[in-house]
Amino acid sequence: MQEKVMISVLMSVYNTDFTVVKRAIDSVLNQHFQDFELIIIDDGSDNDVKNQILGYAQKKQDKISYLRHKNKGQANSINQGVLISSGQFIAIIDADDEYKPNHLRACLREMENADLIASTTQTIVDQEEDYFVLDRQDCSKLIHVDDCVLFATLFGKKEVFESLKFQDTYAADARFYECAAKQFRVKKMDLRTYIYYRNSPNSTCSAVKASLSADLS
Repeated sequence: MQEKVMISVLMSVYNTDFTVVKRAIDSVLNQHFQDFELIIIDDGSDNDVKNQILGYAQKKQDKISYLRHKNKGQANSINQGVLISSGQFIAIIDADDEYKPNHLRACLREMENADLIASTTQTIVDQEEDYFVLDRQDCSKLIHVDDCVLFATLFGKKEVFESLKFQDTYAADARFYECAAKQFRVKKMDLRTYIYYRNSPNSTCSAVKASLSADLS
C-alpha cells in the first residue's frame, strides 16, 4: 500500500455475495485515475467462510487494505475507514454497486470549487418504482433517487470527513451533506459515473424502505 495517495476509496461489506463484491472491487481497480487506495471494511460478515474477499485483497496488496471488525453498521464502518485512510480525498463505494472507469477522475475535476460533492447515478432497476425511495422528511411519500443525496456518491476532501461523522440512521448521507453545507462548499453534480443497482432485493436501501413501509401500514 502506498503511504500517501490522492484518493482513499472506502467500501463497507456486510454479507454481500463475493461475486458482487468482486465486481465492485474490480471497478475501482480499473479506474483511469490510478493514484488511490481501496480500503475494504468487513463489517462482521458471516457468509464468507472461505475468506474470499480477504484472499482477493491480498492479491492486490499494492492497492487494497482489508479491515475486519464486529458488526457496527455501514456508517460506523465508513467512519473507521476514514481514520486509517491516507488520501487527500475520500470516495465511497457500496459493495453491491460499481464505478464507471472515469468515476474518480470525474469527481476529482469537480473539486476545484467544492469541498464535498454528491452526484447522480446510472441507476439499474427492474421496475419503474425502484427509482423511488422514502422521503426522510415524510416517510409516507416517495422521492426519485436523482433528488436524493446518495451515500456512496459522496466525494470530498478528507478534512470534511474528519470534521463530521456519519450517524447510524436512515438518510445518514443526506444528514452528513446538510451538516457539511454549514461549514464547507458543497455541490450536487449530474455526473452519472456511479452505477447504482436498485434491482437487488437484498440491498440496504431496499431493506430500509421495506421496513419503514411496514411500520407505516
